[in-house]
Amino acid sequence: MLEVESYRVLADSVVGSRVRRGFADGYAAKGLHSAQAWSDAVRGRHITGTGRQGKLLWLETDGPRLGWRFGMTGVLLVDSTAGIEGLFYGPHTFREDWIRAGLELEDGRRLVLHDPRRLARVLLDPDLDDLGPDVLTVTRAQFARSLRVERGEGPAVKARLLDQSHLAGVGNLLGDEALFRACLDPRTPVGRLDEETQNRLWRSLRATVRTLGRRGGSHTGDHMPGRIPGGVCPRDGAPMRVETIGGRTTYWCSRHQT
Repeated sequence: MLEVESYRVLADSVVGSRVRRGFADGYAAKGLHSAQAWSDAVRGRHITGTGRQGKLLWLETDGPRLGWRFGMTGVLLVDSTAGIEGLFYGPHTFREDWIRAGLELEDGRRLVLHDPRRLARVLLDPDLDDLGPDVLTVTRAQFARSLRVERGEGPAVKARLLDQSHLAGVGNLLGDEALFRACLDPRTPVGRLDEETQNRLWRSLRATVRTLGRRGGSHTGDHMPGRIPGGVCPRDGAPMRVETIGGRTTYWCSRHQT
């Protein structure tokens, strides 16, 4: 989410511009009828604003809303300017053949989607109703609702944090950092979280978003030095545990996250 917010800020620089032409390859346009559908929809459109919900970025136009999803390694660029430097999972280099989609503007600038892993996507009029409240602005009451379970103990708290339909914007690194700071085992079922623990996690999540935003992205968390095979906790020196939770590789401290 922090990276996508930086892309939204960058995209603000093209508000007021008109699109001369658009382009997308078959990977970026996978969710559309065809790559040509993107080109046809964006041609001649006037960009009127930007928006973001969780990891979804969009441009408002005088026609369709233009959505952008970035996967793990997608980056937004305006000409040579990147929204964020040093993306943790990124290639840390630029190649013209990794440009998957973009807009060429009448003022000569290009807004492009650069993605070596081919997981990023462009969308037309993306549905926002399937997304939960944004992690940047989520209230305590909204957070409590995002943790509710219909029956049983529910999923692991890490898995629930990653579920964009409940809370939009928490990625793998951000989730691990918030749990690290909250001293909470990521395997804990959400149904076992009492009010005090929920409060601690909510405060930790808010502080994590603010701090990592100032530092430059979700890859700047305190737990990151221990995020290696055989790593130790940078807080107390205990061994770091690693397991796949919610489909993502998760690291946590064996001592203070209980």
